[in-house]
Amino acid sequence: MTRTNESADRIHELLHRNLQEVFGEGDAKRRRAAIDELWTENATLYVPPGVVVGRDAIDKFAGDLRATHPHFVYTPTGEPQALHNAGRLAWTSGPRGEAPDYTGWDVIIVEDGRIAALYVFLDQTGK
Repeated sequence: MTRTNESADRIHELLHRNLQEVFGEGDAKRRRAAIDELWTENATLYVPPGVVVGRDAIDKFAGDLRATHPHFVYTPTGEPQALHNAGRLAWTSGPRGEAPDYTGWDVIIVEDGRIAALYVFLDQTGK
């Protein structure tokens, strides 16, 4: 049996910090610093529009998404879950104090304490 060295606490931290410091961050320098700290160099982001590979491309994708909805906040719903080297977190996104425009799940794969892959699952909303 193969064992991983990823702690549940670290996986939970990565899920929360990525949601807020990468996708919720409006400042490009702070967002990039978070990506460099939280993601592996050749990480892969799987999103409904396609596949994004590498920190530079992830930074551009997150920045472009943030520019589309600069006033949206990301709010975790429920507690994150970790299993071996993977974790998941449900979230909502929309203007503060209003019904969310988006809901979804982030599922991460962690290697050496960093995000190696993120799968973003979007739920259907009534909007």
